[in-house]
Amino acid sequence: MRNLIELRDEIKRIYYRFEFAIVPVLKFMLAFWALSIVSGKLGYMYQLDNLGLILIVSLLCSFLPNGFIILFGVALSIAHIYALSLEVAIVGLAVYLLLFLLLFRLGTGTRDSLIIVFTVLCSAMKIPYVIPIAVGLLATPASVFAVICGLTGYHMLHHVVTHAQSISNMGEEEAVAKIRLIVDGLIHNKEMLVMIIAFAITIIVVYIIRRLSIDYSWTIAMVSGAILNVIIILVGDLMYDTNSSLVGAAIGSLLAVAVGKILEFMRFSVDYSRVENVQFEDDEYYYYVKAIPKITMTAPTKTVKHINVQRQGGSERRVVTERTGTNRKESYGKQRVSGKSVTIGKNNRTEEVEDFFEDLD
Repeated sequence: MRNLIELRDEIKRIYYRFEFAIVPVLKFMLAFWALSIVSGKLGYMYQLDNLGLILIVSLLCSFLPNGFIILFGVALSIAHIYALSLEVAIVGLAVYLLLFLLLFRLGTGTRDSLIIVFTVLCSAMKIPYVIPIAVGLLATPASVFAVICGLTGYHMLHHVVTHAQSISNMGEEEAVAKIRLIVDGLIHNKEMLVMIIAFAITIIVVYIIRRLSIDYSWTIAMVSGAILNVIIILVGDLMYDTNSSLVGAAIGSLLAVAVGKILEFMRFSVDYSRVENVQFEDDEYYYYVKAIPKITMTAPTKTVKHINVQRQGGSERRVVTERTGTNRKESYGKQRVSGKSVTIGKNNRTEEVEDFFEDLD
């Protein structure tokens, strides 16, 4: 455990020291991952299915705000859908605008951009159950709207990919049929509806429990959220026959708990064995405070001693310099004049060091 804590503190120290370089690299990797998945899943416009273009756009995203990752992802998906069908592209653009208005009016704006991106990515990787646990631990209930936007966008693209062959076989005179196919696929998508309800409730429950003043609140929150999420999906499958994989939901929930424990270790690592309860009052209130110390550990430092001998005429002075990390401290030396032993100190302070110099002799 000590090694893990030291590793965590070292990672944080390196991150804060080189944040100016690490953040753009991470944003580049996230943008490249997201745009590659969008281009790989769709890929109907061959001119945009280009690795060099994705690299250039990802490089731009690394220096722009997080919202531009979503903006470029939306533009790329609409372009690919346009190559498949103009009518479907119009419907997709309308859905994106509605989601933007929902997030802008009810959510927290661009602050939840990363939540939207990770919701789409985790859904594409078949591990969406990590999202409600992570969001409940790190964000607020207002981030539910960002998760809803991510789930809706993913299921719309998934529906287009699933029915791409049918859409391409329809003629231009069947424009209404194309629009109805996409709209019905969103409105009557019971699986998406159940996941939105399950994720929204799970996020709120996890957030409430992890804010409670109880021991191991984060662990209780993530376990309760995982169980609740599976129960809601099971009930939704029984009610709407969504054909959801309960085994996948269970495995995904276990993975979500594991990810939650990693987040807890990095963000909320405390020592419950040293809990302190404080009670005091002022003229207006009584205060009951529960203080839980964080688990911190200082990495051991090495001390190196350097012994320098300075000679001037018939005198000799030895100075011992200790170097510990970046700190440097000078100890007291001993000067010999005409064969006599005299003890000297720093800042006119005399200290006895004869035993130390006898060892040196």
